[in-house]
Amino acid sequence: MQGENLTIWSLFFLEGFSRYPELEIVLFVFSLVMYLITLLGNSTLILITVLDSCLQSPMYLFLGNLSFMDICYTSASIPTLLVNLLSCQKTIIFSGCAVQMYVSLAMGSTECVLLAVMAYDRYVAICNPLRYPIVMNRQVCVQLATVSWVTGCLTALLETSFALQIPFCGNLIDHFTWEILAVLKLACTSSLLMDMVMLVVSVLLLPIPLLLICISYVLILSTVLRISSAEGRNKAFSTCGAHLTVVILYYGAALSMYLKPSSASSQEIDKVISLLYGVLTPMLNPIIYSLRNKEVKDAMKRLLGRITLHQTCENL
Repeated sequence: MQGENLTIWSLFFLEGFSRYPELEIVLFVFSLVMYLITLLGNSTLILITVLDSCLQSPMYLFLGNLSFMDICYTSASIPTLLVNLLSCQKTIIFSGCAVQMYVSLAMGSTECVLLAVMAYDRYVAICNPLRYPIVMNRQVCVQLATVSWVTGCLTALLETSFALQIPFCGNLIDHFTWEILAVLKLACTSSLLMDMVMLVVSVLLLPIPLLLICISYVLILSTVLRISSAEGRNKAFSTCGAHLTVVILYYGAALSMYLKPSSASSQEIDKVISLLYGVLTPMLNPIIYSLRNKEVKDAMKRLLGRITLHQTCENL
């Protein structure tokens, strides 16, 4: 056992969905389509928030950051999944494992904080509309976005550093990506320090931001219900509906993965949740914000109009 503990693995095997070979082609098509839609939708959202002068408010600055995170998050694991679904040997080198784990944790952690920041932005916009331009000025928005990124990247660095120092008793990971919970199951010995780090980071980035989001929306709801006009209430609900939908999807999957009892763990269920968490949610984000937001739809029409006009002028 001592010799096994000291083994330094340079290559890892990802079991993924190899127990269900008949589903791998279906999963490949599903994942590829979802990934392409994610790239297209989030790239378009970033493009219109940068190019359209009407979308320069704090909400769209945060939305652009959210879209960039979704692109990075999916790109950290989905390309590997797509290759392995068509490959007999589902392998990944150690350096690739480290990068995949860090990027996934960093983007996921940053998004947790950013969603809380976006809830605060909606709270100020609806509950204190006259002070909104002062409270949420450009400098404050950049600082809040920076805090989100720094918090997510540092906590991910902490978790990844501890996880990579643990001695592994094997190199077969029962997952389709180098997901930290699946990796820790390979540890030769339990690490109290690693368990404490995981617990502290999970509490810091899941229940606390979620609590702040809930408080923000309770205050928003109490303000909206005092609005006399139905049009005003509908407009307020419309501006918050997209963000609240994304929060429910994101935190629902994250909480079910990272804060459930270990006795309730089922690796196959974890894989499905992780796939939905890693592919479906980032794909739905730009769709939700586009369908429920008139300003975004108008900006997309203006962008398409400019592209059409440019092509017409070139043809002339």
